[in-house]
Amino acid sequence: MKQKMPLAITLVLLIFSLSCLANPVKLLNMQVLKPAKYNMRLVFKLNSTVTHKVFTLRSPNRLVIDFTNTKLIQKLQNNNHIFLKKIRSATRNNNDLRVVLDLTMRVRSKSFLIKSQTSQGYNLIIDLTKWGTKPRHISRNIITTEYYQVPKTKREFVIAIDAGHGGKDPGAIGWNGTHEKKVVLAVAKELARLVTKEAGMRPVMIRNGDYFVKLHKRLELARQHKADLFVSIHADTYPDNQEVQGSSVFMLSQKGASSEAAKWLAEKENAVDLMGGINLNDKDNLLAEVLLNLSQAGTLKASANLGESVLKRLTKIGKVHSSRLQRANFVVLRSPDIPSILVETAFLSNPSEERKINSPYYRRRIAAAIMSGIREYFAKEKISFLTAAIN
Repeated sequence: MKQKMPLAITLVLLIFSLSCLANPVKLLNMQVLKPAKYNMRLVFKLNSTVTHKVFTLRSPNRLVIDFTNTKLIQKLQNNNHIFLKKIRSATRNNNDLRVVLDLTMRVRSKSFLIKSQTSQGYNLIIDLTKWGTKPRHISRNIITTEYYQVPKTKREFVIAIDAGHGGKDPGAIGWNGTHEKKVVLAVAKELARLVTKEAGMRPVMIRNGDYFVKLHKRLELARQHKADLFVSIHADTYPDNQEVQGSSVFMLSQKGASSEAAKWLAEKENAVDLMGGINLNDKDNLLAEVLLNLSQAGTLKASANLGESVLKRLTKIGKVHSSRLQRANFVVLRSPDIPSILVETAFLSNPSEERKINSPYYRRRIAAAIMSGIREYFAKEKISFLTAAIN
């Protein structure tokens, strides 16, 4: 026992010394975005993710933000907002940072941390609302809660239906010569028929004939029609194994989401409005990034909910290739503001499934399953999905 004690103490001291030597997070600056009479948004720009705590105090009214192992790079400015009297900061426990905002009134606060799309850092977003007024619809945690907004006026839900491939691009070719482009168009048309019959919904066919549409053009068409959902219909093939079978449902991978967000921010001058009327063109880089992150996080969450509902319905009509929602970097799933899924209806390389997908009866069942999933999705949400417009 006496021999072990020095080793244990040495390890404790080593761990402590290493923690002390860890590079501190840098708090680069603070900005006030879209100030209003009863609301204010603060954006703290950091070079890395950070452990933090946000709380309010009364008598007098204050907002306190504690950052763990953080160093302030430059003095924070007041910005002369109606909420603010003074901004103070001080080092705590040698390595931590406390920022205190002296306020003119009592407020509610909500906060979340998001990764920057324009740099290697992170943004800590804090929304303040005057006590007694309606708070902003903003998520506490952007990873787990998406931003929704109840529609101000009644309108039809628009379902963009994308039949894969077409024209010069036949897609997968089955064992007996079936072209993917033909059978998926037939499924898409059947799904459009069912959507038309559904009260409060309207279909938009991305292609309704045998012609080719570029992948990014498919997303543009969906946005032009103000689509609430995007459903892409495909049929797979696996030439090396005729036994592979079953349908699958895909949503966008996180990697694909990040790359598309970076592209939108880089080309924001040419970007059309996001759903809900957000235009990136007239926003500074930080605000554009915040808006896009909010919109995209909600879109991914909604895509997952839609995909899981559709997959559950597909399991009731036949085998599925995977019992879990799949993620992939398909171009047609990259819209940052429209919940999107891709359905692989069958494996054309499997003779049995090729025969089934050529059957109008089976195509109707596939379309009905997708429609049931869409109906279940909207029933669960009970409100229309819009992008994260900041009031």
